[in-house]
Amino acid sequence: MVLVKSAAELATMREAGRVVAQILQAVRAAAAPGVTLQDLDDLARQLLVEKGAKSSFLHYHPSFAPIPYPAVLCLSVNDAIVHGIPDTRPLADGDLLSIDFGAHIDGYHGDSALTVGIGTIDEPAQRLSDVCKQALDAGIAAALPGNRLGDISHAVQSVCRAAGYGQPTGYGGHGVGTAMHEDPHVPNEGRPGRGLPLRAGMALAIEPMVVESGSDRHRLMRDGWTVSTVDGSRAAHWEHTIAITDDGPTILTAV
Repeated sequence: MVLVKSAAELATMREAGRVVAQILQAVRAAAAPGVTLQDLDDLARQLLVEKGAKSSFLHYHPSFAPIPYPAVLCLSVNDAIVHGIPDTRPLADGDLLSIDFGAHIDGYHGDSALTVGIGTIDEPAQRLSDVCKQALDAGIAAALPGNRLGDISHAVQSVCRAAGYGQPTGYGGHGVGTAMHEDPHVPNEGRPGRGLPLRAGMALAIEPMVVESGSDRHRLMRDGWTVSTVDGSRAAHWEHTIAITDDGPTILTAV
């Protein structure tokens, strides 16, 4: 069931989204060669406590996963697309790091992700991240009352495919509210004018993911969480939680 939020509920989600944005920016600034993924997760945990928010990811246990998620950040490096578990691996110059983070306040969630280059990255890596962000912006722009879910999906797909990138089959965004994942699923591919009608008060996470080689195939790693490309090519991931309003989409996870 798709839930429409009240103005008060969206205001609380905006509080959570602001915390998400602030912590994401702090983690992004700390991500440098030699810093470990665990260092970044420790930083995010500390900031959550300071800001009086709680993690949306820690101990999350969907049916597909063999264990509850053990961290507050998803940190996906290079060929990891999403859901990478932080460990003691140090970041290296030239790595491409996707940082996914969620937090909740008073039971209302915000969810956002960005991709950042570590040190000096090559031009193809920068283009990969830039196009993914452009696809996110296009999806957000299509989130208008009276449009349909397929309009968001098609906007994301059009940017990614025009650049020659793959999109992992079956992955996309979702509704957000008192649960981090609510209905509806928001596919990253679709037909315009089709699907669920969009209404003011809906809150959605839009999250394109792109694969440099153009392949849509992916694999689940042995940890049961990390989703990686099958050919070792790099991936990027960007995400915002947005509210659909009569005045247009509002980004709830902006600083």
